[in-house]
Amino acid sequence: MPAQIAVSPGHSGMVSLRMPRKGVRGMDSRQVAERARWLQTELARHSRLYYQNDAPEINDAEYDRLFRELVDIETAHPELAAPDSPTRKVGAAPSRQFAPVVHALPMLSLQNAMNDDEFRAFDDRVSRALGISDIEYVVEPKIDGLSAEIVYSDGNLVQASTRGDGTTGEDITANVRTIRSVPKLLDRSNQDLLTGDLPLFGGETPAPALLEARGEIYMPTGPFREMNREREENGLAPFANPRNAAAGSVRQLDPKVTASRPLEFFAYAVGRVEGSPAQSQWELLDRMRGFGFQVSAPVRLARGCEAVLDAFHDLGNRRDSLPFEIDGAVVKVNSFALQRELGEISRSPRWAIALKFPPRRERTRVNAIQVQVGRTGVLTPVADLEPVRVAGVVVRRATLHNEDEIRRLDVRSGDVVEVQRAGDVIPEIIRVITEDRTGHELEFRMPDACPSCGGPVARQEGEVAWRCGNISCPAQFREHVLHFASRRAMNIEGMGDKVVDQLIAAGLLKDIADIYGLASDDVAALDRHGEKSSGKLIAAIAASRSRPLAAVINALGIRQVGESTARDLAAHFGSMTAIAAASVDELQEVQDVGPVVARSIHDFFRSPQNATTVFRLAAAGLTMTAATVITATGPLSGCIFVFTGTLSTMTRDRAGEIVAGLGAKVSGSVSRATTHVVAGDEAGSKLERARALGVNVLSESQFIELVGNHGE
Repeated sequence: MPAQIAVSPGHSGMVSLRMPRKGVRGMDSRQVAERARWLQTELARHSRLYYQNDAPEINDAEYDRLFRELVDIETAHPELAAPDSPTRKVGAAPSRQFAPVVHALPMLSLQNAMNDDEFRAFDDRVSRALGISDIEYVVEPKIDGLSAEIVYSDGNLVQASTRGDGTTGEDITANVRTIRSVPKLLDRSNQDLLTGDLPLFGGETPAPALLEARGEIYMPTGPFREMNREREENGLAPFANPRNAAAGSVRQLDPKVTASRPLEFFAYAVGRVEGSPAQSQWELLDRMRGFGFQVSAPVRLARGCEAVLDAFHDLGNRRDSLPFEIDGAVVKVNSFALQRELGEISRSPRWAIALKFPPRRERTRVNAIQVQVGRTGVLTPVADLEPVRVAGVVVRRATLHNEDEIRRLDVRSGDVVEVQRAGDVIPEIIRVITEDRTGHELEFRMPDACPSCGGPVARQEGEVAWRCGNISCPAQFREHVLHFASRRAMNIEGMGDKVVDQLIAAGLLKDIADIYGLASDDVAALDRHGEKSSGKLIAAIAASRSRPLAAVINALGIRQVGESTARDLAAHFGSMTAIAAASVDELQEVQDVGPVVARSIHDFFRSPQNATTVFRLAAAGLTMTAATVITATGPLSGCIFVFTGTLSTMTRDRAGEIVAGLGAKVSGSVSRATTHVVAGDEAGSKLERARALGVNVLSESQFIELVGNHGE
């Protein structure tokens, strides 16, 4: 049955048409590989912050710059394009707070065009691919909200989900049912009462047996401002912008909270349809209106490139009068037949593009440049500005990103600067008005010590950020504790966000090692904690003392050291003392530990604060030696093992130690280099990938037989 692939404008899913070829210049192959890994990790983190946490740390322009650099590297070096690279993904993985929903058809992202010439280049490619000129397009406002899919069976709403990573989203059915403009039952009976820019095609069309409606959940600007005013009056922090407010409202575990928020839904596409399909985007929008959906207005038909640009600029002139925030237009080839002929690339269609408005700008003065310490230890300079209204919002602060950006702009305290709201959301300084300088402006210097804890700060080779490496730094301490207690680290069940917040607020946790000094009475005194729950937490803390050395290393949160590297370090050196005493050169003797990672490990243990924490952890009885030390010439030397699922006779950490002792390496992901995948109960995607790549798959009993034959 015919169906149309839908597209959903997003943040990190944007694929730029402008990709400057500068990412790999001046780098050797090792540096290029390290830079690619760093970009892949950093872009994945920013996608999670944007899509899962609704708390972006960088603006769209900065994300696009990093994304383009990674595309450059992976294009020049295809072997560095990992299967899970952000360049091959849409959005971010769904949150575990909600049940997963697999989309029957993928929800793709969009390419973007930042100016008229880039759209002309897009139109030229479309015209050449189709062999025709004056393509008919539909021009729709680009609303910055949360992309969603709503499924109807026989006209009844049965499921709603977020876009997620484009393949799997989050089940938000109960919350979407509370949104007033989402039809609970598709109905053509009231179509004659509808008004708007679109004419209705034909007579009544019965609701299809299956309809997957796709669109944007958003918050209108008027209700958004009113809600923020009420929150401030009640002592609550206001939402940063309508997009974050909408996304946060939809991701509530209690549908009553969602129902109390002024959310709306615009439909703009479909996934699968059973019944009489529309033949064009214009007709589809008409039918969606007829079924009771809101369709974003103003929407225009435009034939040819210049007609599209006229409609786009007209939309820009009208944006302040619209009841919702937009940051551009989505332009789609109207004919579905032509769309199918053009097809898609891996993460976006060839027949649609997001045409973005230029950010609006104003002038103001920099009063001072201050430094903030983020949750990951990054020191970020921030400009304290004379208040100025930009795009309807009073701006008092603007991020300067990093020291290199300050040097590039040559911005100083006292400078007159031009400010824009990137993506019409996050303020940033784009240039200094040097002709207004008086000679009294002060140049900026990055502090030698962390403003939060006074500890040393460092900047690693290949990075732009200065970081505080103290794991007990107050500005980043909460995140370190949560990582330390997580399942793949010390596995302290019951030490989640709320408990950690309470322990820190009560002054019971100032250093990670303080966890092992907690008493049952300390926990019982916390709000909503009784004797039973406090006893369970103390028992879980006690049990974590027996976690293997690799888990302890991972728990320390050493930058660029994950589970796999932690296992390799433990197996190679055999003790925490040996790792801490190792030189940079000695650390590089560990498989896959390059100079950047080695320097990160070396610097971590040279911090007096970190050394004190590790000493206290050892005194608390944590495992500081490995059960097995790697044998470089062991019988399994050259093998790479991946463990997936649950093993019944041992933990996966113990299984990893066994094969490491026999000379093998343990990896967290399956690739063509993997030699063995050991699959326990409830094995997931790693097992599927292993089968697809033809990797040798072992059951638990086969694994035990294998290592037994080699002397275990």
